[in-house]
Amino acid sequence: MPEAKLPFGSEFSPSQVQLPELLSICHYNSGSKDEIEFAILSKYFSSHGSGNEANKKTLAMNCRLGLKAYGIIDESSRITELGNKLFELKDDDELLYKEFARHILLNLNGMGFVQCIRDMTVALEQINLTTLRQALAERGIYYPPGGKHPSMMRLWLEKAGVFIGSRWQLDNERINEILGIDDSMEALRGLTQLQRYFLLALTNTGISTPQPANQIVKIAEAIYGVRFPEKSLPKVVLNSLVDAGFITAEKTTSGRGAKPFLVAPTIKAENEIVAPLLKQLEEQTDPKLTALLNKSIPDILVEMKSSETYVSGLALEALAFKLLRILGMDFLAARHRAESTGGSEVDLLFHCSRLVYSRWQVQCKNTAQVILDHVAKEIGLVQITYANVIVIIGTGKISGSARTLANKTMKQTNLSIVFVDGDDITRISKDPAYIIDVFNREARATMQLKKIVLD
Repeated sequence: MPEAKLPFGSEFSPSQVQLPELLSICHYNSGSKDEIEFAILSKYFSSHGSGNEANKKTLAMNCRLGLKAYGIIDESSRITELGNKLFELKDDDELLYKEFARHILLNLNGMGFVQCIRDMTVALEQINLTTLRQALAERGIYYPPGGKHPSMMRLWLEKAGVFIGSRWQLDNERINEILGIDDSMEALRGLTQLQRYFLLALTNTGISTPQPANQIVKIAEAIYGVRFPEKSLPKVVLNSLVDAGFITAEKTTSGRGAKPFLVAPTIKAENEIVAPLLKQLEEQTDPKLTALLNKSIPDILVEMKSSETYVSGLALEALAFKLLRILGMDFLAARHRAESTGGSEVDLLFHCSRLVYSRWQVQCKNTAQVILDHVAKEIGLVQITYANVIVIIGTGKISGSARTLANKTMKQTNLSIVFVDGDDITRISKDPAYIIDVFNREARATMQLKKIVLD
């Protein structure tokens, strides 16, 4: 049986216990397993049943194990840093449950849990413990048969307002508020809109070395629909991000004419924005793919030249992942093969909820040419994945027959098909912002195909 990816929570439930009281028990009995269990038994389970003392002790023990699984106490029953932080908030329910929910979402696979429910809701699938168990397993999130893990997590998240109304109804705006993000994108609160979007665009490039600020501006403007002041960028955006410790910015002085600042994300930015979500991604993808995601685009291109088909193919998937993240897309699934795709494999699925919901189906081809059959297969899968956009990324050329089929399909349906070829990849490796030019090029071509002739 695979290791459980959701925390154990039997008897650690807001329907059975009160978190503020439990925090006090852990605080004042820190380090003593027996004292914690005795206090829990006395407070919550002393009248449970009639005379079955062994059962009462088991219930108290399960509650303590839930406290440990949720990170409030450690293996030695000592209260953790998180436990102490929550203890300080125990008299303010709003802040207490908000902070606990943030911990669950970021550190206990809570976002994977929530995202699974989002996906099922969009697909109009019935959500219950049976269907949810299968859907979570497809995403690499397991828990023991008969376990209460998802029910307990839902109840704690409900205390913070993550779940509302009917049993599995999510409040996405509340999730964004708890995480300090906006419009379902990873960002930190306390920043202006321009600062937030600049930081997102910078971290989405996946590049940790300094790069021109004007390239980041280009990405942010194209993806988020904002406009940055050309002359006052340091004052309006860069200086505040430097002061907050999220970026470094250095003015280039060599050569003639105005030179852009060189900017790079700090460890703080990578940890607070990227690390928690990347950690959850590790649970859902090939570990070797996750390792590649930590590499730069040039390093990935080296892997793509490997003579081993598996290595080069995985590198191409990592490149595709990075390109879609630069565009601000939210990751949905990698190498998704299940009944939902008719047994066929989709390399990557992304989606986005800015203004309207869209789903992006990504196929990677490490071949000399992308041919008609490749495009036909992806068009067929759309009926099952419900994608609005197909992105085909190839290391070679796009054949004429492939483009002809794509153009015919786009003209007759509401589907958009985007091609990224080997020449595009070469240019993107030198200038990540060029991905914007590629997608703008494809969008203009699609617009011409779908042009409506008005009388």
